[in-house]
Amino acid sequence: MVRFAGVEKRFGKHVVLDELDFEVRRGERVALIGPSGSGKTTILRLLMTLEPVDGGVIWLEGKPLTHEYKGEKLVKASQKHLRAARSRVGMVFQQFNLFPNMTVLENITEAPIHVRGQSKAEAQARARELLATVGLEDKADAHPTQLSGGQQQRVAIARALAMDPDILLLDEVTSALDPELVADVLGVLRTIAETTSITMLIVTHEMGFARDVADRVLVFDGGKIIEEGTPEQIFTDPQVERTRAFLKAVLGH
Repeated sequence: MVRFAGVEKRFGKHVVLDELDFEVRRGERVALIGPSGSGKTTILRLLMTLEPVDGGVIWLEGKPLTHEYKGEKLVKASQKHLRAARSRVGMVFQQFNLFPNMTVLENITEAPIHVRGQSKAEAQARARELLATVGLEDKADAHPTQLSGGQQQRVAIARALAMDPDILLLDEVTSALDPELVADVLGVLRTIAETTSITMLIVTHEMGFARDVADRVLVFDGGKIIEEGTPEQIFTDPQVERTRAFLKAVLGH
């Protein structure tokens, strides 16, 4: 589904991703963990084409995402190519990013109508289904400011799914929430993981969630993968000292 081939990303002289290679299979749930600043969120931003790569190529379903073919040659992708590719990727951000002047229903139907060309009736029917999935069917006509942070994040999840993306990117989706709201959001994501075959790439500090939902865990440090394995392997028997130190700091044991 996704392949990073020698991907580099720099901000000034700071190397955030250093010739990164990894793959995510269709339907796989992969958790990215590691200390802040290790490049995890940058990976999601590159996949959303919110940032350009400085080296290497990202492939999505066997086709170049960051580049396109001109004849036989791979060149940096045009805005048109990026827009088309972006519609296949759904992302849920830390800060919800909902439009405050729109109702919940309008937030969810905006992109399907204007980007995918769905009819209003079709988009609204799908939006109501998704609101039921995230437990907010009674909030269709509310505005984001009338919702708790946890409810706003559940709307953001529904909005991402409304585009029927091939892959769902989750960027620290609980980090801006009060602790008592975290469980609701994680519960919704667990349900989506259990009831759909959508591919997920999950950046999280919620180790219990990573353990429950992920098929595979990648541990990052300094823009590189320092260890990878099943949740069982990583959380019960990490092989790398840096992983052990990170988990001890996060889990407190």
